Amino acid sequence: MTPESHPPAGTDPGLAPPPGCPAHGRGPGGLRRLYGPDADNLSALYEQLRDEHGPVAPVLLHDDVPMWVVLGHAENLHMVRTPSQFCRDSRIWTPFLDGMVKPDHPLMPHIAWQPIAAHVEGDEHLRLRGAVNGAISTIDPRGIRRHINRYTQRLVNRFCEQGTADLVSQFAEHLPMAVMCEILGMPDEYNDRIVQAARDMLRGTETAIASNAYIMDALGRLTARRRAQPEEDFTSYLINHPARLSDDEVREHLRLVLIAAYEATANLIANVLRMVLTDPRFRAQLNGGQMTVPEAVEQSLWDEPPFSSIFAYFAKQDTELGGQRIRRGDGLLFGIAPGNVDPRVRPDLAAHMQGNRSHLAFGGGPHECPGQDIGRAIADTGVDALLMRLPDVELDCAEDELAWTESMSSRHLVELPSRFAPKPPQDVLLTPGHLPVPSQRNSWQVGTHQPERAAAAGQHTAPRSPHSASQATAAAPQPTAAPQSAVTRPQPASASEPARPQGAWRRLVRWWRGY
Repeated sequence: MTPESHPPAGTDPGLAPPPGCPAHGRGPGGLRRLYGPDADNLSALYEQLRDEHGPVAPVLLHDDVPMWVVLGHAENLHMVRTPSQFCRDSRIWTPFLDGMVKPDHPLMPHIAWQPIAAHVEGDEHLRLRGAVNGAISTIDPRGIRRHINRYTQRLVNRFCEQGTADLVSQFAEHLPMAVMCEILGMPDEYNDRIVQAARDMLRGTETAIASNAYIMDALGRLTARRRAQPEEDFTSYLINHPARLSDDEVREHLRLVLIAAYEATANLIANVLRMVLTDPRFRAQLNGGQMTVPEAVEQSLWDEPPFSSIFAYFAKQDTELGGQRIRRGDGLLFGIAPGNVDPRVRPDLAAHMQGNRSHLAFGGGPHECPGQDIGRAIADTGVDALLMRLPDVELDCAEDELAWTESMSSRHLVELPSRFAPKPPQDVLLTPGHLPVPSQRNSWQVGTHQPERAAAAGQHTAPRSPHSASQATAAAPQPTAAPQSAVTRPQPASASEPARPQGAWRRLVRWWRGY
């Protein structure tokens, strides 16, 4: 694809259109730019492109480099699921071969080919992807949920006594990094510095190179330690996989897993919390039991996917997609956000998508995100645990005051001010207490008659023999001493009000949350 391929008939691409013209502000060939002041609102721009060109539209990247953006849901799925026609190897990209893409191009970190599973094909893809999938398969979902709960409590302890917090910078941006460091086997590396380095890399600031060096140094030291002394963690399994990855391959894939999982999950958590705090329908449905937190996460993956688009796919041969002629070497932007709102699959954007996981948030085909279930677990478990600790949390500003930093790749919520009643810190080492469960009744009755309460109200009951009373005393559970911590654990139920036994569903929920 070249800009000259798409000028309006009978026009000179070199002539600038007059002010007020519909093409005013466009680039060569009258193509719209996905950068600069004309792309401040990418969602609206995508819809304009859909109206003008259909599900696949020609656009310009920085430096007016030509690219296709895939807007249709079906077209995006076809592209990512057809490796015989499309790949992620930028070395065949025509503008790159022609010298249009300079080494200092702003998108080069996203586009530049690397020998990692996300970019290679064929047997090499099977080897590298197999190692990553094998290491991920060793992760214990229940153990991960314990880590998520523990780190959630630690993070909430930092601000729970203040009654206010920014749930983006103080929670959403920290929880994924803490959990991923635990998964990779470097929990000691988790701190504010590594979180700041990851954010700095993703923003592409002047210090991004130094931040990348900081993270790569940590991953290099981790690789050396686990090569010498393997343990039960993701890095050790990646090193010892039969694919025999080199140290460089291990470091690069650790970086890919860490940064991709961090950015996607941080955005996902922030978006879910924003939805819960700003949309009364979701809050009411969560409180009323009509919607679970995992369902709210899936709805957010439709409405606000963590990545708006993925750079990039490249045509391996001349083909057709969405009514457009795609030439060999053309680049195509995987349009996740516009694909999720394709009117052919979502005619009513206000309708809930409960139970529907056909969104594009995690990609598809050979390069589908291998850690999507971990991202979901961090988001739904972390949000659920936060709302349990702070059930009265509310937005501490007007909804229209919320701001985002937006790029072609993602839309990141800047902050999410919240307020709540101050709470005491919780001992993260304690397992949530279980009330004593009374012995099973010998007989069941219909109604609300309770002999114990009747006795307390002064009603006459049959006398009990000393022998039966001593047996009841011996069988009663003995209270334990309260631990010396800032948390007040639930007190055992009194004899007059026996504790309610936990049902099978509640026991399953507590097991799933890692308690």
